[in-house]
Amino acid sequence: MSGALQGLRVLDLSRILAGPLVGQMLGDMSAEVFKIERPGKGDDAREMGPPFLAREDGSDTTTAGFYLACNRNKKSVAIDLSQEAGQALVRKLARTCDVVIENFKVGTLARYGLDYESLRAENPALVYCSITGFGQTGPLAKKPGYDGIFQAMGGMMSVSGQPDGAPGAGPMKVGISIVDILTAYNATIGILAALRHRDTTGSGQYLDISLLDCGIASLSHFAQNYLISNEVPERRGNGGYGGIPSQAFQCSDRQIFVVVGNNGQYSRFCDAIGRHDLFIDARFCTGPLRIANRKLLVPILDDIFSKASAQHWVTALEAAGVPVSYVNDIRQVFEEPQVMARGLKTTIAHPEAGSVSIISNPLRFSLTPIETYTPPPSLGQHSDEVLAAELGLDAKTIMRLRENGTVG
Repeated sequence: MSGALQGLRVLDLSRILAGPLVGQMLGDMSAEVFKIERPGKGDDAREMGPPFLAREDGSDTTTAGFYLACNRNKKSVAIDLSQEAGQALVRKLARTCDVVIENFKVGTLARYGLDYESLRAENPALVYCSITGFGQTGPLAKKPGYDGIFQAMGGMMSVSGQPDGAPGAGPMKVGISIVDILTAYNATIGILAALRHRDTTGSGQYLDISLLDCGIASLSHFAQNYLISNEVPERRGNGGYGGIPSQAFQCSDRQIFVVVGNNGQYSRFCDAIGRHDLFIDARFCTGPLRIANRKLLVPILDDIFSKASAQHWVTALEAAGVPVSYVNDIRQVFEEPQVMARGLKTTIAHPEAGSVSIISNPLRFSLTPIETYTPPPSLGQHSDEVLAAELGLDAKTIMRLRENGTVG
């Protein structure tokens, strides 16, 4: 069965995380993705370990887990963009593609004749997506940046971490490169919207996607609450801003996370923990009152939960219909029955490792399911195939380009 994007052709000039993740998502949905990499070195993400993928004999390959996370379902073509001959090859390939993804510093690809205006001249239907730290405009447009910079500058760190006065207080970075990932999701949405427009008008367009912009937009209701109240949100550690309680609690052995979203749930919650008095208490009997008196209620609950195991409380709260979960580490995540039932881990064949486990795409289509995962390619694995089949080069020409260092 064909995937949802069967027939779409993508030229992926990006590296590290945000851009490659866009290419992977499109590739998962059956787009044909040509990943252009530097001969001899490739995407920097290949070396961003440990951990590195292990061979069947236990020895390490040179492929980092970081690279494996965002480069499956692609064809690797090693071309040196600094050479005019390499630039010409990429321009020729771009004529046949629907989408270009790039995350070079502002202005870099214009020097190579691979910017949007240059490629649009030969392919007006092209959707061209540029991903940069600060965007194509503004005083910081040419400044480099990484995920942690945007978590800091964009306010995400300011609302994460323990509150002032608590042990370990202070702004806290989200553990994963969340701004890169959110940017990739936004870029993918933008590309699909631009393709829809292209299919109805015949005209491609340029997408200017910024990590800073996407990080700030992801603040959602936190930022909106500030804009209407002028009150800067305080850090609440593992506590939320919705119904109370909505946070992690330390049990006698491990943590659980509880969310009580309305008064009906709060009534059942209080009965489940054996404290109906907390439901009729005038300080806590409505949602707004519980929020206003959060600093009074939470210590009471901390004491209650500390007296029994996580399993005891999860069983009791689930029986009462109160949303609750263990706070899992990643090993425990993949041992969860629900996660296993949903198939969020899958194993695919790999030429060096024999097999490798990957995270499945979370999208579930009824008519075009995502069922095919090719392993992230080795550097230049598809160079000869693409140069011959897509650009019509014969073996002698390809050999000469390889000898000149133009391709790898």
